[in-house]
Amino acid sequence: MHLLKERAKGIKKDIVRMIAEAGSGHPGGSLSIVEILTVLYFDEMKYNPENPLFPERDRFVLCKGHAAPALYAVLAEAGFFPKEHLMTLRKLGSILQGHPDMNRTPGIEISSGSLGQGLSVANGMALAAKIDKKDYRVYALMGDGELQEGQVWEAAMTASHHKLDNLVAIIDRNMLQIDGCTENIKSLEPLAEKWASFNWNVIEIDGHDFRSIKKAFSDARKIKGKPTVIIAKTIKGMGVSFMENKEDYHGKPITKEQLPTALSDIEVCYL
Repeated sequence: MHLLKERAKGIKKDIVRMIAEAGSGHPGGSLSIVEILTVLYFDEMKYNPENPLFPERDRFVLCKGHAAPALYAVLAEAGFFPKEHLMTLRKLGSILQGHPDMNRTPGIEISSGSLGQGLSVANGMALAAKIDKKDYRVYALMGDGELQEGQVWEAAMTASHHKLDNLVAIIDRNMLQIDGCTENIKSLEPLAEKWASFNWNVIEIDGHDFRSIKKAFSDARKIKGKPTVIIAKTIKGMGVSFMENKEDYHGKPITKEQLPTALSDIEVCYL
């Protein structure tokens, strides 16, 4: 766990540095998914940074594409491209645009960010694996506000119909979206029961606890005949005191003046 914690700490520091340098970006929802991505890329998934498109790789879809800084920081940590690129976030001509671009960035499976569409794409990948008799797995990470999109539930119904037990959906359940609390804007609860009614295997965890995340992915591998959804309870802006549980930081960048405080907070968070 120590190595995972150290990686997550470094990734969070990279996220706040790159957004401060860019002067724009989405820090809150990037910071809330770091532990999940750290376990995925450094414990769970199979991939090859030197050959990002090798056929047997596991696939990851960042449905909430605005959280691209988190994925970019993880991909750099995993060796898909040099870390120096991180400081070019959102700059003209950079391989790291505001939303993931599969034609620019090594390790990106799909250009994403139109909320509600990612799970459908992941379904296609998982169904292709079944048809081709491949054993790779597909992971799709959604925001909780994203679940207010109707296409998500069409995709949920499709995945269970096709018994896509090689598909794992992950929900970043931080309870906040750009306009405020999800439950005030369009209530999602009872969320676990909704997914269960669509015939998904449902796992609820603390999305910042490495052991819980690891166990959830392990348990999902044992499920046959239905897809799994992991509802990860998280904190938006987790690790930076002035960002935590603040919807303002959904799309409000950290300033260079705030950066030293943010880096110090992250260091303390992982002591």
